[in-house]
Amino acid sequence: MSKTTVERQNLIEAVNALPDEVLTELASFVDYLRYKTVQQQRTESPQQNFLLAIAGLGKSGQPDTSDHDEEILRNEIDSIHGWSSKPGDEP
Repeated sequence: MSKTTVERQNLIEAVNALPDEVLTELASFVDYLRYKTVQQQRTESPQQNFLLAIAGLGKSGQPDTSDHDEEILRNEIDSIHGWSSKPGDEP
């Protein structure tokens, strides 16, 4: 048997030895461990994707837009609805 199998078997035996009154608490702790594992996996993956997403920034070939920022904003912002082009999308 592998070490993991032995450890799992020891855990199963330990759970079987617990009184019924504490099984609800144990189930809550196991749910927490599952949640924590999923959250760690989610936070690790986007970091790698984030780096890939920003890899090409600054290489668009466009001239420096900071000189034209007011003109760009004037064209992007609706004079009545602000950033949204639809009345229902207002923040």
